[in-house]
Amino acid sequence: MAAGKDNERVLVAHGSGGRLSQELIQKLFLPSFNNSRLNRLDDFAIVSLPPGRQPCSLAFTTDSFVVKPLFFPGGNIGKLSVCGTVNDLAMSGARPLALSASFIVEEGFLLADLARIAQSMQQAAEEAGVEIVAGDTKVVEAGGAYGVFITTTGLGVIPPGVAISGSGARPADKIVLSGSLGDHGIAVLSEREGLRFRTAIQSDCAPLNHLVEAMLEVCPAIHSLRDPTRGGLATILNELAEQSGVAMRIHEEAIPVHDGVRAACELLGFDPLYVANEGKLVAIVPAAKSEAVVEKMRQQKYGREAAIIGEVLAGPAGRVTLTTTVGGSRLVDALAGELLPRIC
Repeated sequence: MAAGKDNERVLVAHGSGGRLSQELIQKLFLPSFNNSRLNRLDDFAIVSLPPGRQPCSLAFTTDSFVVKPLFFPGGNIGKLSVCGTVNDLAMSGARPLALSASFIVEEGFLLADLARIAQSMQQAAEEAGVEIVAGDTKVVEAGGAYGVFITTTGLGVIPPGVAISGSGARPADKIVLSGSLGDHGIAVLSEREGLRFRTAIQSDCAPLNHLVEAMLEVCPAIHSLRDPTRGGLATILNELAEQSGVAMRIHEEAIPVHDGVRAACELLGFDPLYVANEGKLVAIVPAAKSEAVVEKMRQQKYGREAAIIGEVLAGPAGRVTLTTTVGGSRLVDALAGELLPRIC
């Protein structure tokens, strides 16, 4: 995509979180908004208070949610909007302080459904220990918003000594995954398409800030954190490898995937590595601390299936490979287009 060509148009795949999303960011948004904080390409920006204030670093992030359907097993767009923004703050190591929420609601939308969404947002906020302190509401004509779109913005404070970034991975680091892959993407797809599987599949949508706090107690020097949402684990690892200038190797037998999700992916022709998650994180940690981090994670509600799934290598920079269960190896590239649209 070239930003200056008048005949090019936005595609649904530009919102996939994969290669086309990266092209949109690199070739259009970065040149337009060029600044040092944005150019880091993390899911958050770190802002320092002006001189004269008590010194601390703040994390700031914003996200929009357009999931379809609005209600799915394990959650809805309201819970998703709070957890998604809380988790982006948590990936900086920050303790969330406050959220704002902006609603674009379609004319004719049921007030009872809007109330359900608002209530689930409050429940998720209470679990995360954060308040929704500001907001805005707009109404558009029928057919203009899939019912409702939500944008949430979050602010958090980063503890002293914590310096987490997508560019922080170092050779010999271990790659830690907090739990099973693909639950959210398959749950949303099954509800959207009316698919029924022998095993009930629910979204993993959850706030991860308390899990990250526990991890930092054991290892304040976590190098990188990221939640594998759109584009899944494969895309996130490619992003981290490129940002850090390293290679990464993961092991298929070490990656947790629930049997129901694995069966659904086989039936639908999906690879769990590329399916969206909304309650999982990937951590790049020093090897010496990796076992202690996993042990601590397994004591937490949202880290019970945590596992070391791979390691960081010196190079080639940006390359991610998978060691298969039969002993082979294959390249794991980032998602190129759109696997599951309107998933978050």
